[in-house]
Amino acid sequence: MKPLNRVIVLLQFLLITLSVSAQGLSWTEVAPGVWKAVAGKPEAYNLLTAADVTPNKTALARLEKAPFPLLREEIKVRFQDGKTYLRLPLDRTEQLYGFGLNFQTVHQRGKILQLHVDHYGKSDNGRTHAPVPFYVSSKGYGVLINSARYLDIYAGSAVRKDSKNPPELKDRNTDKTWSARPYSDAVEVLIPAAGLEFYVFAGPSPLDAVRRFNLFNGGGTLPPRWGLGFTQRVHRLYTAEQVLGEAREFEEKGYPLDFIGLEPGWQSKSYPCTFEWDKGRFPEPERFVRELLSKGVRINLWTNPYVSPEASIYPEIAPFTASHTVWVGAVPDLSMPRAREVLFSKFEQDHVRIGVSGYKIDEVDGYDSYLWPDVATFPSGHSAEQMRQTYGLLVQKHTFDLFRKNNTRTYGLVRASNAGGSSFPYVIYNDNYSHEDFITALINSGYSGVLWTPEVRASKTGEEWLRRMQTVCFSPMAMINAWSSGTRPWSFPEVAEQVKQMAQLRMQMMPYWYTEFAKYHYQGTPPFRSMNLEAGFGQEARKEKNSASLEENPYEEAVTREVKDQYMAGEYLLVAPLFTGQSTRKVILPKGRWYDFYTGTFVGNGEVISVTADLDKIPVFVKDGGIIPLMAPRLHAPKAGERVDMEIRHYGQKNGKYLLYDDDGETFDYEKGRYSWREIKVERQPDGQWKGTLAVAEPGKPNSVGTVSWRFMTQ
Repeated sequence: MKPLNRVIVLLQFLLITLSVSAQGLSWTEVAPGVWKAVAGKPEAYNLLTAADVTPNKTALARLEKAPFPLLREEIKVRFQDGKTYLRLPLDRTEQLYGFGLNFQTVHQRGKILQLHVDHYGKSDNGRTHAPVPFYVSSKGYGVLINSARYLDIYAGSAVRKDSKNPPELKDRNTDKTWSARPYSDAVEVLIPAAGLEFYVFAGPSPLDAVRRFNLFNGGGTLPPRWGLGFTQRVHRLYTAEQVLGEAREFEEKGYPLDFIGLEPGWQSKSYPCTFEWDKGRFPEPERFVRELLSKGVRINLWTNPYVSPEASIYPEIAPFTASHTVWVGAVPDLSMPRAREVLFSKFEQDHVRIGVSGYKIDEVDGYDSYLWPDVATFPSGHSAEQMRQTYGLLVQKHTFDLFRKNNTRTYGLVRASNAGGSSFPYVIYNDNYSHEDFITALINSGYSGVLWTPEVRASKTGEEWLRRMQTVCFSPMAMINAWSSGTRPWSFPEVAEQVKQMAQLRMQMMPYWYTEFAKYHYQGTPPFRSMNLEAGFGQEARKEKNSASLEENPYEEAVTREVKDQYMAGEYLLVAPLFTGQSTRKVILPKGRWYDFYTGTFVGNGEVISVTADLDKIPVFVKDGGIIPLMAPRLHAPKAGERVDMEIRHYGQKNGKYLLYDDDGETFDYEKGRYSWREIKVERQPDGQWKGTLAVAEPGKPNSVGTVSWRFMTQ
């Protein structure tokens, strides 16, 4: 064969090989409605291997069956320069949600993101506490990119010249509809690895896709009942006596309190940490913890995982730590069994065994200025980048395992998470303090299998204090974080009584919150979620006009209006917070009749309403037929086996049904079948009167319900 012919044959072979590799996706249905695709040589260490959770295939099988939601031939993969490029199709009318815990935006179509674990820096650019590489389409499917790398995402923001659905060519000189961001028909992802593993989750609705994602990651967490009570994080340098004194004040003043958080000063040294009690401030840790437990109050300990050279475990753990330090503390390689054994044996011996109930795990997210750099090496061989993307998962999983081993549930705080963390009993927080951003984050958390708390720290006025307290009581964790300010619920006397009433309402609603978290665990339904996941919320995807002149911003884009200041709380409640300075606001109601939570009066049906609320009320609405179980107000969550009286409320004109969940509220015995769902029914009788019934408790099943009373809110 002539040399030129050999070259032509070789080029033809290379072109054929490239074409085959571009389409070389291997598909497997790994669970009902969940498909895994593999291309190239994916890295063995990824988000799901770090989380190491088992999919709940039984629950997945109960969801409505749905076919594969995309055209497989339109999903493209390409390899180049040791990287993998993925392209997934987008319909013209699709909106995208998710891509992690965003604080300012709900709609993600048109965004360019680098998904990178970091502290939120006041910009939704992909660098966030939980950059979960999972997105949900308004057309009713979800996609997870299972990689522990920094991922570049072009979420309908890039246009290929060979697109099957190219944008219309327009002349800016004469066409007022010209756009600086032409229509794009794909989500494109750059993975800095030689292979890829990703998953597609069927619907048929967007909420079904979210449910499948959560159930595939083990189901949502089921906190202990006390975790849904009220918590106060005390000043960082409090002593044992000061903490006990503050707990007494809560009781004397009649404010609920279920757990207290100790900040850095409980440790002998922190930044970096010894994980050992300071003998000056806490001379008898076990006695201190037991005394609080006897009063119905639990202890949660702040820490970060960076080991002080003065810690007793330092010599033993040092060989299993990274090349670089954080605040001069060693960084344990928590992907290695020996590193985990040394660190968490210390936690178990000094904390868990004396009755400590949980942790606040700080500073596992960023910033770059203090976290280990990407040039760091870890003894496991995993890159610094992979460790950064998964460190939040690792600390959650392995501290959770400490409590599971002792058959005691926990509920705590963490600064970083990622895909795979749905079942871990941790709530994310940060050091930003924008009330509005906090609510947008709460809305977005429901798309990504994470929980978020709009914690209260300090306020300039009593109005701000009360408005923040209202939203935190309608969130996954009702918390004041007074680590620096020393604030308490009664710090603003002019609203102290209203704050108490709000905290008491949080406690009254515990049967509802607990049941909704059970649905998160068993069914995958996020307890707090976006309006866009609610049936009947038919927001139009219309573009609004540009607000700036061409001189001010020649490339400003018209955008689709987002709803990022109201959200669903459980099955029946729509929450519409008011912020400082507001007394009225607009609320968009989904189709169907809606009623005022406090009075039961009809407020609207599928329309935009204007709401005026007194300072002591956060606007909350209940859908027609809604049933809200409440317990009597109390200072602490019910203990295992304790019965509480219950008031069951019904709203609207429809008959209603609700399944009330019950277990012991403290252990993992529910995993052995020791739980119950009891049907609540409210029906209108022939004489026009309402009648409610609660199914009889099954013999041998948990029963924490005492006397039941009924309240029919809508007459």
